[in-house]
This record gives sequence, C-alpha cells and structure tokens, in this order.
Amino acid sequence: MHATHKIALWVVTFAVAALFAMDAVAGTSFMAIGPEGIAMATVAAALPEAISAELKKISDQVKAQAELAEKEIKAHAKLSEETRANVDKLLTEQGALQARLQSAEQLVAKLEQGGGRYSGPKSMGEQVIENEDFLAWAQRPSGKFGVEVKAVVTSDGASAGDLIVPDRVTGIKAPGLQRLTIRDLLSSVSTASNSVEFVRETGFTNNAGPVAENPSGLKPESNLVFEADSAPVATIAHWIHASRQVLSDVPALRGYIDGRLRYGLKLKEEAQLLKGSGVGLNIDGLYTQATAYANPGVVVQAETRIDRLRLALLQVELAEAWADGIVISPIDWAAIELTKTDDNAYLFANPRGQNLPGLWGRNVVPTQAMDAGEFLTGAFGGGIAAEIHDREDVQVYVATQDDRDFVKNMVKILMEERLALTVYRPEAFVKGDFSGINPIASS
Repeated sequence: MHATHKIALWVVTFAVAALFAMDAVAGTSFMAIGPEGIAMATVAAALPEAISAELKKISDQVKAQAELAEKEIKAHAKLSEETRANVDKLLTEQGALQARLQSAEQLVAKLEQGGGRYSGPKSMGEQVIENEDFLAWAQRPSGKFGVEVKAVVTSDGASAGDLIVPDRVTGIKAPGLQRLTIRDLLSSVSTASNSVEFVRETGFTNNAGPVAENPSGLKPESNLVFEADSAPVATIAHWIHASRQVLSDVPALRGYIDGRLRYGLKLKEEAQLLKGSGVGLNIDGLYTQATAYANPGVVVQAETRIDRLRLALLQVELAEAWADGIVISPIDWAAIELTKTDDNAYLFANPRGQNLPGLWGRNVVPTQAMDAGEFLTGAFGGGIAAEIHDREDVQVYVATQDDRDFVKNMVKILMEERLALTVYRPEAFVKGDFSGINPIASS
C-alpha cells in the first residue's frame, strides 16, 4: 500500500476513535460540547466519504492482485509467496475499513439525531431562522420577507397522533334510575311462611238501638260477615352470567353488577306492588284490588284534575278510611302544578320555591310506575288497609356448579327476594283516571 494511503487511513481511524471516545466519556451529543465538538462533528460527517474512497482504492488493488494471481497460476500453476501475502494483507485491510465505515455511518446518524436523543421536529421559529432565504435577507433587511413553514406537531396519525392518549374516566356511568316509592308508602312486617292468611270483615249489620229496662221481646240483633283470604309469598328473581376473572380483578364492576341487579329487582317489585295482576305467580297489586272511582254525588263545574282527586279522597273517607297519599304519573303532576288562574297566575305553585308535592294536605307521589292519566288514592300507611310481608330480603347467590361454567371460568350471579302483599280493605283504596276532564280548565 502507498504511504499516502496509510497516512489517510491513519487519520480516518484516529478521528473515528477520538469521536467515539469523546461520546463515551461525555455521554452527550457532539453539538453540545462547544466549538471543538462542532469541528469534530464536521469531521465525523465527512468520515463515511473518506473511508469509502479508501475502500475503493483497496478494491482496485485487490482486483489488480487477483489478475496477477490468475496470470501466475496459468504460468506456474501456483501463486508466488509475495502475491499471496499482498492479497491477504489487502483483504484484511478491506475488512477493517468496512467495519470502520459502518461505525462511522452509525456515528453520523447519531449526530444527526442530537447525539442519540430524539431531536424532534423543528419548531416554526427554527424553520424560519435556518431558512437560506431568510439568512440572506437578514444580512440586508429591506421590504418584506416570507417563508413557508410546515406544521410542527399535530394530532394526525402521520405526526403525533399515536402519542396522544385519551383520558379515562374511572367507574361506569349508569343510566338514570327510576325513583322507587311504593314500598315506602306501606308498612312492612316479616313472615316465616310461604303464604299469609287473614280474615276480612265484609259486612256489618248494625241494629243497635234503645231498649226498655225489661223488654217484652228480644233485644236487637246485629250481624257481622267475614271471609277468609290469603296472599301467597311471591318470588322475584333474575340472574346474569359473568366471568370469574372480571369479578375478581375489578371490584368496582362487581359492585356495579350487584347494584344493578338489586335495582332491577326493586324496580320489578315496585311494579308488582302497584299493578301486579295477581294471575299465576304475580302479586295482586294495590291498584288491581282498589275500588273504582265513582263521584259520590258532588256537582263540580269545569272539573279539573285537582277536583277529581279531591272527590277520590272523599270516596275513601266515605268508606271509613283516611287517605294519606296520592299516587300519579309525573306527567299528570306537572300538569297540575302548571294549572293557572284566568289571569295566567299559577294557582298554587311557586316556580321559585321548593314545594313538596302535595294536595289537600296529602302527600303526592309522582312515579313512572303509574301510567299517565291514572291515579290511586288510599290509606297506605299504618298497616290498617294494606301491608307488605317480607319472607326473604334481597339474597345474592353465586354458583359455578354448571360443568360448562366451571371449565370456562364463568359464574352465575342470582339475586332474588320473597314477599307477599295483603290488602285488608280494598275499599280504602280508590283508583281512577282523568278522562272526561275539560282540558282547558286543567291546564
């Protein structure tokens, strides 16, 4: 190899070694170590081209030595020792230069990325001050200067979209829940049986009257009529499938499932207590057993919803009971609250006040368990006219006995309750609707 080649290779090798040594000691980018670092970075940027040039020269020499070897083999059937030594030496130098070229290219790439750290996209300001036209304009600023800059970072998938992680709100947002009210209106007692029997008085003939001290005949005789009745204990239940892992790993989900199952149970209970048909396994509800509304004989002009409800209260009172509640739909209660006088003043509601629902001194219970246009008044409290008998409060059962569930790590969650409703005095409840009411007078 020529002396100039050796000197060039020595310079290149020294530069590469120096750069790697500085990078290993400083642990930072070359651009951050001052003017010397900048100069060295400039040298490093030129390394690949210098090494490639030396590799080309050695490749040409290897090719020449190969042609010489071919001639020697044809002439003497073997290589001379000098030719063999030259070829081996050139191949060794060629391999070493290739390795150094690869290291130099990696080093340059590292410098371009800010010394091994992600350099990131250039800001708009950096794009402006590094623009060649701007640099030329800055030397002699005059007039206006414009430069097109590219967006720095956006949420687009081609930019930083994959780095943007959405926030996650913890928990599960449940839908709206219907307010449950019917059970709260009634008294509750416990039972240990599967049915509740009771005796109801259905007739009373009262012949009591004044008599002489020593009457000649019999004293007046009165009469009572009874009937036996019973209410079966009904079971309300439902279940869902869930994985064992979910219930174990996510306590919040387990609690959510428990809460939703309980709500579903109580929602069905609400409907059964109010309007259960009494057919088959259904509870015989309050509305189902209540006495139908009939005007006791009071003449009302331009009857409104409020008038109708007052007459229903009167009907309960005439049945020797005292109605303590009115159950209606939220739609009908809103219509009542919006009732106005002839000069468009609200009849009794104050839109700016906090008025509890009430009419004629009784509590009004708006609930979606009652259909719009219908109502129920009655003696709910005290256990005199009706009563709930709880056989079993809400129970939760988890089972994996099913062989398919067992091998699939699935569980069945069952929730149920048992209760009965006894209506001792159906006449103490009056049901009806608002049909036939003047819509103008009621709104």
